[in-house]
Amino acid sequence: MSQTPHYRRILLKLSGEALLGDEPCGIDPQLLGRLADDVGDVSRRGVQVALVIGGGNIFRGAALASDGMDRVTGDHMGMLATVMNALAMQDALERRSVPTRVMSALKINQVCEDYIRRRALRHLDKGRVTIFAAGTGNPFFTTDSAASLRAVEIGAELLVKATKVDGVFSDDPVTNPSAKFYKRLTYDQAIAERLKVMDTTAIVLCRDNGIPLRILNIYEAGALTRVAAGEDIGSLVVTGNEP
Repeated sequence: MSQTPHYRRILLKLSGEALLGDEPCGIDPQLLGRLADDVGDVSRRGVQVALVIGGGNIFRGAALASDGMDRVTGDHMGMLATVMNALAMQDALERRSVPTRVMSALKINQVCEDYIRRRALRHLDKGRVTIFAAGTGNPFFTTDSAASLRAVEIGAELLVKATKVDGVFSDDPVTNPSAKFYKRLTYDQAIAERLKVMDTTAIVLCRDNGIPLRILNIYEAGALTRVAAGEDIGSLVVTGNEP
């Protein structure tokens, strides 16, 4: 990576499932450590890094809601799962001497800070990795939507979504080897073709605020560092107005 980072501020969206590794549920400590190494490396190179982490490795409220649980209750439980993941990531980063703050959209200030935009910006300006937990604080909104919202609020220059595959495909490349790979596409194209990039609310937020989205394989060593350096890896989703 060059001495001058390509981006000043990025937001990384990690799914809860990304923390599973080979575990059936919960958090794989070795994988958590490797992800913390990647985030810490980018932060030390001068890029301001924010994170949003899902909670699907611990609890999925939408799934239980389909089995009869009250959806609002399920979503609140899912938000608390994201707080647990955020605290685990904070611990992993701080054990690597990377200053980190967790900010929750739910008031839970005995274990982390409340989300206040101005305070979040101050943390980022001071070089602290800032983890946004508890989604948007509202039911019926995914952590993808939370990531897009926070990216807009903090003025992120790039939203990075870490997945288990190499980018955007027309179908699941694991079950369909002939699925088409999209190196570059527009937000409108993603919506029109019903590509599983992010949920529609998240896509529209990025599109309307001109934030580019990079989708990459988080299990590829050094991928985040390469993206922060401006390398063209994975898939890039843009508004369509770019040259």
